Amino acid sequence: MAAPAHVETSYNEHRPRKPPPDLPSLLLNSRIVYVGMPLVPAVTELVIAELLYLQYSDPTLPIYMYINSTGTSRADGETVGMETEGFAIHDTMQLVKNEIHTVGVGAAIGQACLLLAAGTKGKRYMLPHATAMIQQPRMPSMGQMPAIDLHLRAKEVIHNRDTLVELLAEHTGNPVEKVAKVMRRPYYMSPKKAMDFGVVDKILWRGQEAMGETLSPEQWDKRAGIRAVERPMTYGAGTSGLG
Repeated sequence: MAAPAHVETSYNEHRPRKPPPDLPSLLLNSRIVYVGMPLVPAVTELVIAELLYLQYSDPTLPIYMYINSTGTSRADGETVGMETEGFAIHDTMQLVKNEIHTVGVGAAIGQACLLLAAGTKGKRYMLPHATAMIQQPRMPSMGQMPAIDLHLRAKEVIHNRDTLVELLAEHTGNPVEKVAKVMRRPYYMSPKKAMDFGVVDKILWRGQEAMGETLSPEQWDKRAGIRAVERPMTYGAGTSGLG
């Protein structure tokens, strides 16, 4: 009979000698940068580091950036990051020598929509059921901040708004006046609408470029063989609608 020590040694031989890499590292090996959270400082730090690393490893190969982010705010509208977080990633995208292919998956809201539009022209995509939205920067809660500080913060928010308008106009090919007008209220865009506005160039479906086809989500579902079934509303016994 083998001694317990011998059995344990044999078992250890089948264990990994080092822990497996984390998922972002595995994606990085395929030159994929995934922005899947609001743009808080920790996310900004990671995304910029990945962009710089991929340029260092090979400045001739493209970088693939997948975006599903609510920008500098959460889904409920609460501000979680400074607008400069989005500008920092945007400027790094323009700095690196690589082509950057952007893909909107899920949602690209606010500053995340800017990142989607900032990809290499002709290489900006959305999935058929993704959503893009541009909006004005939001001022976070100021608490007991003195009036003069409130005034300075408001001026900074207006400056960031103007910068965002100018950058979106540059990347979408729209006049500044048009971008400023639609941004007065949240401006939601389906993939077709985002193409018309110049945020993206093509719709991506099952790994294939849609070559500029502007189908509605329902038409994409029909092409994929997905059929929505409408069920009639029923009431329980003894009920009468309005009660």
